[in-house]
Amino acid sequence: MTIEQTQQKAETLLRAAGILPVVTVDSVDQAKHLADALLSGGLTSIELTLRTPVAIDALAALKKTLPDIVIGAGTVLTADQIRASIDAGADFLVTPGTPPALADALAQASIPAVPGGATPTEFLSLMARGFRVCKLFPASAVGGLTMLKGLAGPLAGLKLCPTGGISEDNAAEFLAQPNVVCIGGSWMVPKTWLDAGQWDKVRESAARAAVIIKNAAG
Repeated sequence: MTIEQTQQKAETLLRAAGILPVVTVDSVDQAKHLADALLSGGLTSIELTLRTPVAIDALAALKKTLPDIVIGAGTVLTADQIRASIDAGADFLVTPGTPPALADALAQASIPAVPGGATPTEFLSLMARGFRVCKLFPASAVGGLTMLKGLAGPLAGLKLCPTGGISEDNAAEFLAQPNVVCIGGSWMVPKTWLDAGQWDKVRESAARAAVIIKNAAG
C-alpha cells in the first residue's frame, strides 16, 4: 500500500477506536485477561506498548486468540521493532516521537503508522513524508487542548491522537476537538489493577470510556 492508503487506514482505525487504551503487560496471560476485560467493556482497540520483554509474544497471542481486537504496537523505536510488530500481526504502529530515520522506516511500512510528535516543526516534517495522522505526545505536557487548538489552523490537514495526561474526566473535551480522531490513555488500565488481577475494574472503566465515545459521536 502507498502511504496515502496506509494513512487513510490509520484514520479509519483510530476513528473506530475513539479511545485507545495504552497497555503495558508483564505476561501473555495478563495480556489475555486484560484484552478480554477491555473487549467486554466495549473497547475494541488497544495500543500494546513494546516496553516489556513479553510484548511481542503477547501481541502475537492476542491476535490469534482474540481476532476481534485491533492492536497497535506502541512505543516503537526502531526498524527492528517495526518488523517484529508486523510479523506478530500488529494492525498499526505507534511511536512516542519520530526522528528522521524512524520516520522513513514507518513511511515504508506495510501497515498503518501513527508517528508521534510534540511540536509544529516535527509535524511539518512528518507531513512532508506523507503522514496525515499523528500522535501528539505527551499531550498534556505540551499544552493539551490549547496545543490542539493552536495546531488546527496552520496544520489544517493534520489529524491527531493526543496521548499523555488524559483522564476519564477530560476525555470528552479532547474528543470534541475537530482535529482529534482518537485519544490514548491508560486510566482504564492502571498497573495496580493489572497486578492485582482486578479485571472487573478494568471492564467497568472500559464501559465508562465506551459511553464517552458514544456521546462524542452524537
